[in-house]
Amino acid sequence: MNEYVDLSLGLAERPGRSWKGAVRVIGVAESFQKSDPTSICVGVVMRGDLHIDGFGICRPTVGGLDATTQMERMFERMNRRDLRAWILGGSIISWFNVVDINRLREATGIPVVSVTYSDSEGIDKYLREYFPDDWVSRAQVIESNGPRHELVLNTGHRVFVNIAGMNQSEALKLLNLFTWDGKIPEPVRLARLFAASIRRDGYIL
Repeated sequence: MNEYVDLSLGLAERPGRSWKGAVRVIGVAESFQKSDPTSICVGVVMRGDLHIDGFGICRPTVGGLDATTQMERMFERMNRRDLRAWILGGSIISWFNVVDINRLREATGIPVVSVTYSDSEGIDKYLREYFPDDWVSRAQVIESNGPRHELVLNTGHRVFVNIAGMNQSEALKLLNLFTWDGKIPEPVRLARLFAASIRRDGYIL
């Protein structure tokens, strides 16, 4: 995976990357219930003109610690050298299976923005309650993902993001490019719909 260019170099100095209309990103969302052994996590490849250009699927363990690894493997299987960014529908997925966005950026060579839609006071108390044996490791990944930044989209909606390999200005430009209306970026919205449909109809067991 090292043939990718590290897009985080000079991050603090540059004024901000401009995303071209033909840029391709992978948007990720999932569907699961707590009783499921694994989540259905879908990646949708979309161009900046909102044309769909590919799909991937991975199966993080519900309540597990393998979300980052599963996404890395999905990326490898897709074998797409034209992807320029990840847009995640949150980094705490599959019932507290936390995505390490910095590791994901390093492993795939492309920057990551994780988007959520409401403010949060933190989840340490839930980690301690549900995962007494490994809550510290989960909390450490959440801490390493850095602070959440509040951004206001061109649609007027607020979102909260964690970013790796890009700055806030670049993240905002990217989200504006892929958010048609409301506050959910189109590749994430479609990934969520596909994941829910696959789980509902039982096509992947």
